[in-house]
Amino acid sequence: MAKYLLLKHYRGAPAAVNDVPMDQWTPEEISAHMQYMNDFAARLEGTGEFVDGQALAPEGTFVRYDGEGRPPVTDGPFAETKDLIAGWMVIDVDSYERAIELAGELSAAPGAGGKPIHEWLEVRPFLGAAPTITECHAHG
Repeated sequence: MAKYLLLKHYRGAPAAVNDVPMDQWTPEEISAHMQYMNDFAARLEGTGEFVDGQALAPEGTFVRYDGEGRPPVTDGPFAETKDLIAGWMVIDVDSYERAIELAGELSAAPGAGGKPIHEWLEVRPFLGAAPTITECHAHG
């Protein structure tokens, strides 16, 4: 089993087919979208492939260390960043192909007008989850 992060970009990914921003959706469209996400997660909990998932608030703050005995430095919040993560889901699957298959299903979540968004999701493997080339040679 390998873990993958499915990243849902609100901004920063290529444009979706149904590209009406969420802040212009009706309450019904929003709840249909959330219901799709919840049903998807519940189905993966059933197959043991769901690890975790969260939706994120759009505002975030950058924080960094500022030296011994000093409070951290903060910058922001930035409402308008170039890349905005709307949420994420961690899955634990048998193969990269399965990760791609599930991301494709998640991308079909409904948006404006109840039509699938066809949004681009970023699929990122966890580091160390896949065997490296040297490990493959060692076993061979």
